[in-house]
Amino acid sequence: MNHQNEHTHHIELHDVSVKRGGSVILENVNAEMHCGEVTALIGPNGAGKSTLLKAIAGLIAYSGVIHFCTENTCGSGRPQIGYVPQYLDFDHGIPITVLDFLSMKEQRRPLWFGHRRNAASAAKEGLEWAGATHLMKRPLGGLSGGEMQRVMLAFALLGKPDVILMDEPVSGVDASGEEIFIELLHKLQAEKHFTVTLVSHDLSVVSAHADHVICLNRTVRGQGSAGEVLTPENISLLYGVHSAIHHHPGAHNHG
Repeated sequence: MNHQNEHTHHIELHDVSVKRGGSVILENVNAEMHCGEVTALIGPNGAGKSTLLKAIAGLIAYSGVIHFCTENTCGSGRPQIGYVPQYLDFDHGIPITVLDFLSMKEQRRPLWFGHRRNAASAAKEGLEWAGATHLMKRPLGGLSGGEMQRVMLAFALLGKPDVILMDEPVSGVDASGEEIFIELLHKLQAEKHFTVTLVSHDLSVVSAHADHVICLNRTVRGQGSAGEVLTPENISLLYGVHSAIHHHPGAHNHG
């Protein structure tokens, strides 16, 4: 049986708050990310979107409750999570290949002793899913924005996650590259049945591809389907009066 079919998770957030240095970053967040769906987290800069993903991933402290629920149980433990940060901070001159980078997640011994067979196999499988096997031996520091996107998606797919959290996976890429990447993510999600939550500033991508949308500005300002949430009134309240959705040519709705 498919791993993701058996353990598909939805996420329930109950009064989740995060404070840092005396400042309130998130306050009483109540929301759901549904099983096997793409949830988009939107909001202005400084709204706490990245912080919320880190809380769900278990990377920072928070108050409140985050439940991971399967069909039969809720709160029984943290699922396998694939997390992709907004920025990958590394020395671009370091002599490390894409295969080296991906293998580091799956092995403990230093890379100069060679890749463990299972680590290399998992890395190659992730690259294949992400349509990026041709990048395997390329230097990590020499990748374009679109190529790095695919490598980071492969990184998130290692370990066959139940939940994937992506913080602005299409930042710094042009509209056509953005569309191609989100199409790929949607195709993989449909095949693997994992639950996806991604942060995006591009409301046209959100409108075309998200099953569920959460509007965040320190707390939840609205949530529902894209059609319900992305109204001119809600967008103006969230971003300001001059904001609007600009649809990319070729974008289409996935339901």
